[in-house]
Amino acid sequence: MKNIKYIKITLALLLIITLSSCDEFLSEVPDNRTQIDTPDKISELLVNAYPEASYLDFAETMSDNVADAGLNNSNIKNEQSYYWEMHDQTNVDSEGNYWDACYKAIAHANQALESIKKLGDPAGLNPQKGEALLARAYAHFMLVTFWSNRYNPATAAKDLGVPYVTEPETELLKSYKRNSLQEVFDFIQKDLEEGLRYVTNDYKEPKFHFNKEAANAFASRFYLVKGDWDKVLSVSASLGSKPEGKLKDYATLSSLAPDVQFIEYGKSSYSANLLIASPNTLVARSASGSNYYLTDGKQTELFGAQTSFYNKPWLFDFYSYNSSSTLFTPKFEEYFKYTNLTANIGIPYAGVVLLSNDELYLNRIEALVMKGRVEEANTELEYFLGTRTAGYNPATDKLTEAKVVAKYPVIADEFTPFYSLTALQTSYIKAIAEARRRDFVHEGLRWLDVKRFNLVVSRNDPGNPVKTLAKDDKRRALQIPLSASNYGIEKNSR
Repeated sequence: MKNIKYIKITLALLLIITLSSCDEFLSEVPDNRTQIDTPDKISELLVNAYPEASYLDFAETMSDNVADAGLNNSNIKNEQSYYWEMHDQTNVDSEGNYWDACYKAIAHANQALESIKKLGDPAGLNPQKGEALLARAYAHFMLVTFWSNRYNPATAAKDLGVPYVTEPETELLKSYKRNSLQEVFDFIQKDLEEGLRYVTNDYKEPKFHFNKEAANAFASRFYLVKGDWDKVLSVSASLGSKPEGKLKDYATLSSLAPDVQFIEYGKSSYSANLLIASPNTLVARSASGSNYYLTDGKQTELFGAQTSFYNKPWLFDFYSYNSSSTLFTPKFEEYFKYTNLTANIGIPYAGVVLLSNDELYLNRIEALVMKGRVEEANTELEYFLGTRTAGYNPATDKLTEAKVVAKYPVIADEFTPFYSLTALQTSYIKAIAEARRRDFVHEGLRWLDVKRFNLVVSRNDPGNPVKTLAKDDKRRALQIPLSASNYGIEKNSR
């Protein structure tokens, strides 16, 4: 086990953001409001159309990627997420903070779209229009992913979604109602597909905006949830077969020192990274401050050599802070902005990868399986796993249907999406989900698969009764934050 020293930064941070909050120029009376009336101003506005908070910590902790490390700490949010309880805090990395940040991002996207409309909706502003539509669709998708039931076309018209906001906020405390889950998905698809027509790569820093590739990666995630395999294959077609140079280069990353890996993982220069954000988050410190995190036992369960199809070590590196019993792989570099040097307080940020070619490629492989193109999917999955395996030899390290079925046999009532699976598809879907689980450890995407496939998660903590998140458990949809329910947003049933 590798250990690195860690110096903890004292933090005093208070965020008070309500559902109806917006920047000062959006809440001032019209006579004093900054006029968003030029392409440059609209582009500047769209910088804020991405959530400035993070879901990574609470989503990861709700999943089966973590366990009880037996640490004596008081990270209340971490414990509440672990047991699928509503956060009673609204500060950094809380559920309520992310909800507010998403609607704040949506408010900026809507103001940009309104300004474009007032300028006559000229074709010259189509790139900004495309970015605004995609940003609005993305924020709503993440909201409905966490705060609603999983998508099922048979029940979506009756299930509660989230408020889909399409107009700038002009009232201080406007009343909103939740759209149905189906309505939200229809709105997302409309915004997404229109945005795909207009989006460009014409930015000074394209990886910090919805560019064409990032838009396709988001579209693949959305269509995967809907079960629209043809569209997943369409938006991922540019990757081609065995996309050399387009995936994370773990062979190189694993050769670097951990302090360098922190920076390298989220760099915009990596072709694999498609959309990068710098939200206010403490996720870079999770391994040192969280009891419910990646433990030694979980690390062995997920990343031991015996878990590889090729019986070789994975290329993922793991470290601990000062011999802590929780582990991390270097992904998040923290940037601390001091607001008061004398008091040693400020705001932490971290560079995170929101969308990548790695996810897009796995989504494509899953769609190939669901279309019955298993032989093609096997070829692509063999290549993907090889890029994550130490000493991989493409001439001798082969993936076969027999290996996939043997390693991931069908278990009755385990993977239960809303659509049917054959036995062979079930084994391959599980293999892909496990590959995704490892690739995006710490990044929260495992929770999306737990929810999409209706997977059961159990908490086997020593000395305590086993606690289980059963199939269709109502806690899979987070409870609406008080900042929203206090203003009339209907709560989820419990």
